Amino acid sequence: MYKLKFKDAKEYKNYWAELIEKERNAEKEFHLNEIKRLSGVERQKRGRAVLGLRMKYVGEFLDFKIYRFNRNNMPDHQIKVGDIVLISKGEPLKFNQEATVSAVGRNFIEVYSKEPIFRSKLYRLDLFVNDITFKRMLKALEEVESGKLKMKNGLEILLGQKEPEIIEVDVKSDILNESQNKALSKSINSDIFLIHGPPGTGKTTTLAEVIKKHISKKLLVSADSNVAVDNLMEKLSEYNIVRIGHPAKIESHLMKFSLDVKVRRDKRYKEVEKIIKKIDDLKYLQEKRTKKPTPARRRGMSDEEILALAKEGKGKRGVKVEWVKEMAEWLKIQQNINKLYDKKNKIIEEIIEDILNNSDIVFATNSTAGGDFLEEKEFDVVFIDEAAQAMEPGSLIPYIKGKQVIFAGDHKQLPPTILSNDERLKLSMFERFTAVYKNAYHTLEIQYRMNEKINHFPSCEFYECKVKTFEKIKNITIKDLNIKEDDSFGGYSPLVFFDTKGRFLEAVKKGSPSKYNPLEAEFVVGLVEKLLKAGAKEEFIGIITPYKDHEEYIKQMLQNSSQLHNSTISQLEVKSVDGFQGREKEIIILSLVRANDKEEIGFLNDLRRLNVAITRPKRKLIIVADAKTLSSNDTYKRMIEYIGKTGILKEVNEG
Repeated sequence: MYKLKFKDAKEYKNYWAELIEKERNAEKEFHLNEIKRLSGVERQKRGRAVLGLRMKYVGEFLDFKIYRFNRNNMPDHQIKVGDIVLISKGEPLKFNQEATVSAVGRNFIEVYSKEPIFRSKLYRLDLFVNDITFKRMLKALEEVESGKLKMKNGLEILLGQKEPEIIEVDVKSDILNESQNKALSKSINSDIFLIHGPPGTGKTTTLAEVIKKHISKKLLVSADSNVAVDNLMEKLSEYNIVRIGHPAKIESHLMKFSLDVKVRRDKRYKEVEKIIKKIDDLKYLQEKRTKKPTPARRRGMSDEEILALAKEGKGKRGVKVEWVKEMAEWLKIQQNINKLYDKKNKIIEEIIEDILNNSDIVFATNSTAGGDFLEEKEFDVVFIDEAAQAMEPGSLIPYIKGKQVIFAGDHKQLPPTILSNDERLKLSMFERFTAVYKNAYHTLEIQYRMNEKINHFPSCEFYECKVKTFEKIKNITIKDLNIKEDDSFGGYSPLVFFDTKGRFLEAVKKGSPSKYNPLEAEFVVGLVEKLLKAGAKEEFIGIITPYKDHEEYIKQMLQNSSQLHNSTISQLEVKSVDGFQGREKEIIILSLVRANDKEEIGFLNDLRRLNVAITRPKRKLIIVADAKTLSSNDTYKRMIEYIGKTGILKEVNEG
């Protein structure tokens, strides 16, 4: 099913281009289904629609008409430049038009449309597909086919045809352990290298140390998500670094590293501000004292004709000489405005070029690495973090820019998130390379997060028992946190499994693809109340569930709990497995929802999700689930047996 090797660049390009188009169509389908399922207000709450917009025609550019949608109190939304949106009067399924977002401001969204947009008092915009990332993936594939890779043998390595040269050098870092230093020593001069970091093994710390050893070269650091990029930036903030990307996506305390902020802090930007002021003054003059040569006013006359007639003091075809003069004045002012724009853009381009050239490290998401700022750039070394969570064409965007590429990730944790059902897209470049090039990766072997009993099962189930626990944390428990012992939540045992014994059955909300389990949610909230009563702090506890509807139901129950205060609820985190990737808590309650007569566990069969969920806690893991339903899968069965031997297996009490 998965393709690990390719015969040539053309086969590689066609294989992935087809899958990208499939994913793009699935994204459209996802949004259409959500539009069917949710009201406009609910979709607006999720940031995927904006209601109550007014529209203004702005002008034309090439073959496109430009429209601006605005409202005074614009809600937070996910709509970005490059996205395709559906424009409607409020019911997009009855009638809509597609357009591409060209600009987004505080109170407006601007779009390009090939066709004129229908008239309405108010409009609704729905996010339809984030097209810009797909376009950048396709562009990267084109560059592979046209041989634009920067790495020596980069194409052959990419196709799975040539073993990368792995060179081990004698380099160490004082803050790394022996296993981490092994990864470091192979990440200095190798063509490519993959740092495989199981949970808690210090993957990000190791990668940061590897990056430090490459300082003085041209470096690009990327990851699929903004969060992963920001995590690495924090570890490397002592250097002269720059972050490319929309400021809204960057953590506020890291904003000073944003390219936008750095541009504005450059002394040359004072000149830009003066130019912007001149442009604004000219626009005001243009608006107040001249007439814009609209198609109705110019009656087919070109700019040159208007200027020539004004010079001669003549009118034409019923256009008064005063109008001709006012239109000519508008055109002259516009010429000055255009010159000022060119001057402003030239200064900004120079500032950006200097910032990028003088930075020790450039940071960007995988997608942003394919944007205009880095279009012509090449790097000595590209580092791709969370590489196992990125679709291969996503990793390809930064890959083609590096003479050397270092990956970090864990293909035993969450795979790339995809909306199409094509499993081939879940095989990341990181995982494919670990399968093809056995000598090109190293697994980090000491974890610093979990009690040994929590670590042992995932270590042996997913990592061939390679991952050992750091000596000093082997026996950490919630006792160390001054929490009173109470049998109702399994006391000080690091591992507790509450078997619901078929008493709590799963349910489905009408029209929803998700699942929830009301009685199981009630039991989970009861556990939270008991833990808090015993002295656990709110921020110690995380609740993980694989199902969105169950997550929402638990949140609602927590809010309705008479024993919990609002301050408590705000500190308690209830998230999906994906929401906890890369995170940790002192105590994790895992609520698995599934309980049915058919013993079906659906997408719980994706064991990578289980691996993530059970490796988030430091001192205590409590699992609430129906053992009989789960035991239809051998891994879950082994996990329950393991907890029975090393932890506490309890049945929930009736009533």
